[in-house]
Amino acid sequence: MASSIEMIHYICDQAGLGKRLVYRKMFGEYALYVDDKVIALLCNDQLFLKPTAEGKAHLGEVVLAPPYPGAKDHFLLAALLDDPDALRDALLITAGALPAPKPKRPRPKAGKPRKS
Repeated sequence: MASSIEMIHYICDQAGLGKRLVYRKMFGEYALYVDDKVIALLCNDQLFLKPTAEGKAHLGEVVLAPPYPGAKDHFLLAALLDDPDALRDALLITAGALPAPKPKRPRPKAGKPRKS
């Protein structure tokens, strides 16, 4: 079952991070980004936060679950969806703990052969 756009809008509204929090659709589900870092996945209308030591310290006891079959466990944030302050803090703490994204390599221009 794919996640609904209504759920992603609800999460973004609850977090209150404005343009810092963006999402992209991926294979019927969504990836959430804070400051260009993938911090969470929305799968089957459930929010899965990337696991970090800082996030665990902030959240305390966490529920671990894979967002999709074969994936590594993430923190399942069901209880935080209705608590805007706790949700926002969890997202920001996780974003702060993750490394900056690697710069993208420029794509070759169309029509020019690639160098081997």
